[in-house]
Amino acid sequence: DGAPASGPPDSATTASHLTTAPDSEALPKLTDENAPFLAELEEVASRVLCSGNFIQGPEVEFFEAEIAAFLGAPHAISCSNASDALVMALLASGAGPSSEVITTPYSFFATGESIARVGARPVFVDIENDSFHFDLRFVLGALTERTRAVVAVHLFGQTQDLSPLRSALRDRGISLIEDVAQAFGAESGAAGKVGCASDFACFSFFPSKNLGGFGDGGLVTTTSDAAAQQLRALRLHGAHTPHHHERIGGNFRLDALKAALLRAKLPHVPALLARRKANARAYLTRFETAEIDPQRLSLPIQTGPDHTYNQFVIRCTERDALRNHLRAQKIDCPIYYPTPLHRQPAMQALVGNIRCPNAERAAKESLALPVYPALDERDIHRIADAVIRFFR
Repeated sequence: DGAPASGPPDSATTASHLTTAPDSEALPKLTDENAPFLAELEEVASRVLCSGNFIQGPEVEFFEAEIAAFLGAPHAISCSNASDALVMALLASGAGPSSEVITTPYSFFATGESIARVGARPVFVDIENDSFHFDLRFVLGALTERTRAVVAVHLFGQTQDLSPLRSALRDRGISLIEDVAQAFGAESGAAGKVGCASDFACFSFFPSKNLGGFGDGGLVTTTSDAAAQQLRALRLHGAHTPHHHERIGGNFRLDALKAALLRAKLPHVPALLARRKANARAYLTRFETAEIDPQRLSLPIQTGPDHTYNQFVIRCTERDALRNHLRAQKIDCPIYYPTPLHRQPAMQALVGNIRCPNAERAAKESLALPVYPALDERDIHRIADAVIRFFR
């Protein structure tokens, strides 16, 4: 029914009362979050299939209007995926050959790749230890006359207060692009949701995201009327009108069927986010009660206005051994991200041999525990107890 999971366990619970679920017990699948409204999705899919409108058209227009209202964004332009959303935002910002774009080295590869795709040079600055966000002091120190944009990433659903950076970049005529792929629906602490106060914000509808879609999908929001016109042209091969191409763009359209399905799921996002946050609170309570040595296990800390917990990322100095321990109990726990962007082979020729020690340390210690809405409190306790047993 999409209702939030029940609250965290009683604070009197201790490690001596660990759940003893069979090792063979399977956790709910990520896609189980769609089960409560499956009939609604099937009805929507049938409507689109019968309509014959599969490219652009009213479903895409309705989706863009509804998601703009949800986010509080002046303009919302849907597109093929979040990687292309970043490319579109960078192109609209004027980034290209001979320009530089500053970003974090600790993110999914598309963050740095999109900069290279438009011909600009990525400039990586190191992250903060607690938040995993890039350090704003390093960003300001890296600005040059060639800087055309800065890409900030609200990693794992954790929001970053970009107010000081936003004003500094505005004074220099540099675009601020927010990568909100993992933080859809997060509150900004001001009017609207995260990402809607900057020049551009890019979102993902990959199935595992907060608004998980049904295939690839993305979105760019902007506060500028002129930029919105550019973005709409860029997703149609750079054409404002058919067969008249004013610049190089791409085929960056979102399919009508995907847009319609996302429209149906959008109203459920607040309940899905509430479940993620309830699961995160249950983890935190369970771990804090267990009193694990913080030198061996570090828990997520909310440092910004909101955290949607698209991932619940812990840090462990024995990360690989812990992961093997959990996988033996059929608990999937992916690593985000094992190799920082500045150490990726494809980036070496662009950035050379630079050091970002905080990002490199995070890549060796970080592990994501399942937190998606299909899990209930019993599942969370089972996973947490398996982690606790590792440290006993």
